[in-house]
Amino acid sequence: MAVNPADGAVWGTLYGTDAMRGAVGETALLQRMLDVEAALARAEAGLGIVPAEAAAAITAAARAERLDLPRLAAATRNTGYPVVGLVKQLGALAGEEAARWTHWGATTQDILDTALVLAMRDAFALIRADLDATIAALAARAREHRGTVMAGRTHLQHALPVTFGYKCAVWLAPLLNARETLDALLPRLLRVQFGGAVGTLASLGDQGPAVAEALARELDLAVPDIPWHVARDTVTEAVCWCGILCGALSKMATDVMLLMQTEVAEVFEPHEAGRGGSSTMPQKRNPIACEYVLAQSRGVHALVPQVMSAMALDHERGTGPWQAEPLAIPQALLLTHGALEQARAIAEGMTVDAARMRRNLEATGGAIMAEAVMMGLAPMLGRGAAHDAVHHACDVALAERVPLAEALGRDEAVASRLDAAAIASITDPSTYLGSAGLFIDRVLGRLA
Repeated sequence: MAVNPADGAVWGTLYGTDAMRGAVGETALLQRMLDVEAALARAEAGLGIVPAEAAAAITAAARAERLDLPRLAAATRNTGYPVVGLVKQLGALAGEEAARWTHWGATTQDILDTALVLAMRDAFALIRADLDATIAALAARAREHRGTVMAGRTHLQHALPVTFGYKCAVWLAPLLNARETLDALLPRLLRVQFGGAVGTLASLGDQGPAVAEALARELDLAVPDIPWHVARDTVTEAVCWCGILCGALSKMATDVMLLMQTEVAEVFEPHEAGRGGSSTMPQKRNPIACEYVLAQSRGVHALVPQVMSAMALDHERGTGPWQAEPLAIPQALLLTHGALEQARAIAEGMTVDAARMRRNLEATGGAIMAEAVMMGLAPMLGRGAAHDAVHHACDVALAERVPLAEALGRDEAVASRLDAAAIASITDPSTYLGSAGLFIDRVLGRLA
């Protein structure tokens, strides 16, 4: 019955993860609603509002597997939300006396929002674990390949030499930023939502704030300054964070995919028999992980504006925007974790061909070092003359298919100032890496 491929038994193996489906899927969210109802009963029992026996019975009955889902679906279709039917079934399961005290002082959105926060706490724990592992893997690659020289490319053309360690550090830095941002976001996100009908807790009189605080303690959540049922900034920020993370992962996936091209062949996804194969071309090793990082990231990016538009809630209970969140938030978390899992696999298992990097670096006969040569000759010849000399040497090297060093050696103005050893040194890509090593070390230094 699944319509979205991420929720299907077959396509779902490529989109998202089973762990995230377990955290934010419908069954998990129903259980989290029951958890909130049970915690509310215990909190109120601790304040003498609800009998302790009722709270115990409600807690014992609050198991999603005991729900009659067809009956709950019918009630949801009728009322527009699952909470009314869920509370009714919870009361029946807890017993007639306990049923009198279920959902005491709460409103539907209190339960839905706090359940969402609990599910997001689980979701971000999963994401954080894979983010940490991806960061560790890229850091190891940056260290390992700190001196592995390769062609840096701009506009898909050879530009100047870089190292593969530098490239890994460029991928790594935004993930470190994302981790720091997540650590700052979570305290704002993980807050109880408990406000009653319009957010004033009027039904509980002067005990309302105490109940909210007790409920927060039961659930290990923070207490907000004011109920946030019509202020959706934190849940929206969380989805925007997912979008930014996916953007950073997409950068890495795009680079790896380009480096996997047959004509480049410098870096490859981890390989296993049959993975990335073609139904007609046995030789193929397609960049499957990269493709699904990109596909899932684009899915998340499409959901970000949907969640942002849901912030425009009217008065004290929205008429539509808030109801759009369930269509977007769990799916965004699912696809984010799916993209991150694929990126982690790439980071941990990629194959790096340093020899091919060197051959590609030399493919232009040293022309990639044109800037370095010009800057080296400029103090001797003047910048304009140095530019002209190197430009002419590049033309000769390309036309005659000889190394740039040889073409430079034929130029009297150059040869009169630099011997063969000096020309060889000035055209060596490993001598023109600028501050690449320093930048790698700065990024790695943030791990401490």
